[in-house]
Amino acid sequence: MTRTRILIADDFPLFRKGVREFLETQPGYEVVGEAATGREALVKAKHLKPHVVILDISMPELNGLEATREILKAVPETEVLVLTLHESEDLVHKVLEAGARGYVLKSDAEPTLLEAIEAVRQHKAFFASKVAAMVLEAYLKGGNRLVGEKASPHELTPRERQIVQLLAEGKSNKEVASALEISLHTVVTHRSNIMHKLEVHSVSELVRYAIRNNLASA
Repeated sequence: MTRTRILIADDFPLFRKGVREFLETQPGYEVVGEAATGREALVKAKHLKPHVVILDISMPELNGLEATREILKAVPETEVLVLTLHESEDLVHKVLEAGARGYVLKSDAEPTLLEAIEAVRQHKAFFASKVAAMVLEAYLKGGNRLVGEKASPHELTPRERQIVQLLAEGKSNKEVASALEISLHTVVTHRSNIMHKLEVHSVSELVRYAIRNNLASA
């Protein structure tokens, strides 16, 4: 039987260590790598081609939502399982929209993690109990919150969201250009377009936008 290859991406080393040690005691699982940032997770996913990436939402350089989009674009056979502290209907919606197959709260990890991994490994959706309740409630309300919605004309592109996150983390234009491997001129142009779209006039306003929209941590 093929062992399930797993990449663990979380910015807390002790948490990664705990998940790794737990999985390595289970038959049929192989932890092929760890990542401390969203960008590192993307690079390692491309190289290691894991069956499942266990990914947190709040990570530096490239947050979990953007990392999910980029990983699934680069390695479409990989599945993403979000393992996070954050519990909100809006975030579940965004995670599903990004393409992740599962959503588990860290508080529920011990009893449900293996079940979640097995589900997403088989390309099935999995939600922890509290998250499933939120999904069901949204459905019963008759809304389409958890179904893909048409993007607002003012919504940022994936590249613009990456730039907002890096700027909100205190990176200079030059550092953003280096991190994303694009020219300084391109960063400056994107930054101008972003501020125009969002109708903000300073980096501090941009930081507040990033925090409100889960692109950066408070």
